[in-house]
Amino acid sequence: MATATMSSFSFQPSTLPADKYRGAVVEDLQLPPAFSVSSNEAISRAIELAYERDFSHIPVLDQSRRPLGYVDVAKLKQKWEAGQANPDDKVSTYMTKFKRTSSEPYTVITPLSPLSDLEDFLKRNIFALVTDQNRKFVLAVATSHDLDNFVSRRGL
Repeated sequence: MATATMSSFSFQPSTLPADKYRGAVVEDLQLPPAFSVSSNEAISRAIELAYERDFSHIPVLDQSRRPLGYVDVAKLKQKWEAGQANPDDKVSTYMTKFKRTSSEPYTVITPLSPLSDLEDFLKRNIFALVTDQNRKFVLAVATSHDLDNFVSRRGL
């Protein structure tokens, strides 16, 4: 009769760092559908839409729906209230343009991107546009707050 001894089994701890998100992806955040505005939209309309949806940043798209930049709603509202912006001014006048250079390449964040990748991206950016793989459609906007909510809901 053969017997196994503990010495015949060896336990090797994993050398890989544990994924604190347990393999979750952006899709698991259950983000609301993206809301964006055209670069030609009036700032009064953009502010109204942002407050209806409780968004702090609005992606700004061109006519072919390609992301150009974003509007910080709080800053825009401050300018309007201070009389530094006219309600009929175009969003493009007040948007922050996305930097697309060889030193700052576009990072694609899709619904299937790991949350650890999103977390790394958000260390350098205010928010992330979640797009399809080909970057043709803006599907959602993700923030550090969304990651924090996910962690607290899941008890991670």
